[in-house]
Amino acid sequence: MCGAYYVDAAVKDSIIAYNAEFQKVSKSPFGSDDQIGMLNLIDAASRSKIIGNTDAAKVFDLSVDNFVGMPGWFGAGDPPFQIWMTHTPEGEVVANLMDVADDVNERVAYSGDAVLMYTHTGTHIDTLNHFGYQSEIFNGFTSKDHLGSRTWDVCGAEKFPPIFARGVLVDVAGLHGVDTLAPSHPIGKDDIEGALKKQGTKILPGDVVLVRTGQIRLFPDMAYSDNSPGLNREGAEYIAKHGAIMIGTDTLSFEQVPAVDPENYLPVHCYLLAEAGVPILELAYLEELAADKLYEFAFFGACIKLRGATGSPMRPVVMTLR
Repeated sequence: MCGAYYVDAAVKDSIIAYNAEFQKVSKSPFGSDDQIGMLNLIDAASRSKIIGNTDAAKVFDLSVDNFVGMPGWFGAGDPPFQIWMTHTPEGEVVANLMDVADDVNERVAYSGDAVLMYTHTGTHIDTLNHFGYQSEIFNGFTSKDHLGSRTWDVCGAEKFPPIFARGVLVDVAGLHGVDTLAPSHPIGKDDIEGALKKQGTKILPGDVVLVRTGQIRLFPDMAYSDNSPGLNREGAEYIAKHGAIMIGTDTLSFEQVPAVDPENYLPVHCYLLAEAGVPILELAYLEELAADKLYEFAFFGACIKLRGATGSPMRPVVMTLR
């Protein structure tokens, strides 16, 4: 639906988006047991190539802090981020939870804490069991056969490998000469092609593609999450059909909100995860990359191995290429 794509015929078969059917889950070309989709394009050769071409002199951290009161996806009743002390130095002297002498507690000064968070809080990755169609997720796994009392037994965060790949920044806010795109701005093919042309950048199969809206400049004000600009389906298709293994943005919702599709409140999530097999990265801090005009780079990131989880915190980092 997005016009012509210029991808080498030899790699087309490995790009899941080319076999996608509208609002139907795709079967993986990587086998009936595949649970990571386009991340299959990461292999020993691709990892060695990107690491061998990386200059580690400067590191860009793309993650945000997690803290009490931060914006999040709470409209559906999911818990906001919480952190609390489970042990304090003075508290241990009073409570003596370790059952030791007072002078030992005073000497050791034990501190500890715990957190409660929705797995889609802060900078995080969406796994392929996060959204699907009709109780079915990527590669034909069904809730009837694969959803337990706590988690899916397929496509969880523990399945995702560490991501070592070439990364590309698509600075759509920069294309339009604004700090942040207008509320609910839909990012489609024209925006993406325009930004790539202005930057002199190409998306290649195996890339992590990061789309900048500038919306993160509003973070951590709660208005950050309102009427966010983001990818529409046309834009998502354009990137997916170029062979992206993961797509990220600097917004909480990733896609244009509110949705223009009356029958689907997150159509781009459903498309990328269920039809195209492309994981999603949300709330990535891209301002330093844009300021340095760093449009091609080495991307490194890994999620926490939360078994069966639909999402996981990630601390992605970027380094320049030699």
